Amino acid sequence: MLWGLLLLPLIVVFYRRLLRRSARYPFAYSTAEVLRLAAARSGPRRHLAAGLFLAGLAAIVVSAARPTMPLPVPADRAAIILAMDISGSMRSQDIAPSRLDAAKSAAKAFLDAVPDRVRVGLVVFAGFSSLLAPPTTDHDRLASLITDLGLARRTAIGEGLLESVAALPGRARPGPEGTLPPLSATVPPGIVVLMSDGRNNSGIDPLEAARIAQAQRVTVYTVGMGARSTSDNWWSSGWTIGGPVDEETLQTIASITGGGYHHASTADALHNVYRRLARQIAWERKPTEVSAATAGAAALFLVVAGMLSFMLVPLRP
Repeated sequence: MLWGLLLLPLIVVFYRRLLRRSARYPFAYSTAEVLRLAAARSGPRRHLAAGLFLAGLAAIVVSAARPTMPLPVPADRAAIILAMDISGSMRSQDIAPSRLDAAKSAAKAFLDAVPDRVRVGLVVFAGFSSLLAPPTTDHDRLASLITDLGLARRTAIGEGLLESVAALPGRARPGPEGTLPPLSATVPPGIVVLMSDGRNNSGIDPLEAARIAQAQRVTVYTVGMGARSTSDNWWSSGWTIGGPVDEETLQTIASITGGGYHHASTADALHNVYRRLARQIAWERKPTEVSAATAGAAALFLVVAGMLSFMLVPLRP
């Protein structure tokens, strides 16, 4: 259908020949009428209607070719797990009103930015890990679960990651010998957003858990919150518990699984990180047919061209 665009230059040539053709029959005009018609026919304005008509024809040809564009659509095949650290250090108040409250608010902002059709689950970890909700489209229930989160002792980042991977569709924990079941070729995309403010001190090594996630085609985005060093804790405006965040481990987890690492030292920064992640991972670009849009543009061009042809070239003898 796009070969039809080659006819447009021929139409332009025909139009130019019409402009150069002299009138077949003479007409008599008053002086005022001649001046008005001369003003209407002079300058670029005289070609505006013809140009819009030509653009309308081009849009019709393009629409008939059924064009597509890569447009953002909800990643409704994907499943996402929010893995949240609820260890005792999340009571720290260097991030107002506390790290835990800031993390709750950021996680809810993530849910607000995610399309309703995208499945999201919730895992929490301290010295243990627990699946509070498998991936679901019931985002209101997830928000209620996040509101009710409390605190516990110790930090098991690796266990939290392993629990998150096992909760994703088509994935499982390693067997007693450390072997993994075969992964289906049609397994949906799996994503984990793991947030922590400290260092692993319990359970499986986080890097070993990251390698298990990588083997099961799970992408992990890590978020470190709080102080980056002991000196940052010293100068912070609020009191803190525990040591600084283990950025090196979180960065390595993200690198192994093909994700990314983000750090936040304020509530606003954490909120922005989660909203950016929602836009990044909960949407995907797919080729989408836009022939309706080009057909609408063609109709608009032709209507405006018809109106201008009467407004700019009034022929009254």
